[in-house]
Amino acid sequence: MPAYVLIEIEIHDGNTYFQYIEKARPIVESYGGHYLIRGGKVTPLFGDWDPERIILIKFSSHEDVEKCFNSKEYLEIAELREKSTNTRSIILEGYDVK
Repeated sequence: MPAYVLIEIEIHDGNTYFQYIEKARPIVESYGGHYLIRGGKVTPLFGDWDPERIILIKFSSHEDVEKCFNSKEYLEIAELREKSTNTRSIILEGYDVK
């Protein structure tokens, strides 16, 4: 079953965050991650949720998500994200559309 990583980011240091995203994308893609959404306009629909930036990444499985974000390569750059943003993320289990 596919798995999706939904990430909400509030950026407070754009230069450091830019360094992070330049390094993160090839790592995510090397673990089979496909970016479906990388920023763009966010339009609130219900409730009071108005995130600054949303990212949605599709992986083949929950296990691939875990491998990616627990990998040595990713952990080496995670501090850049932690220093430059407030981030919340979740893993969503998807389903195969036939």
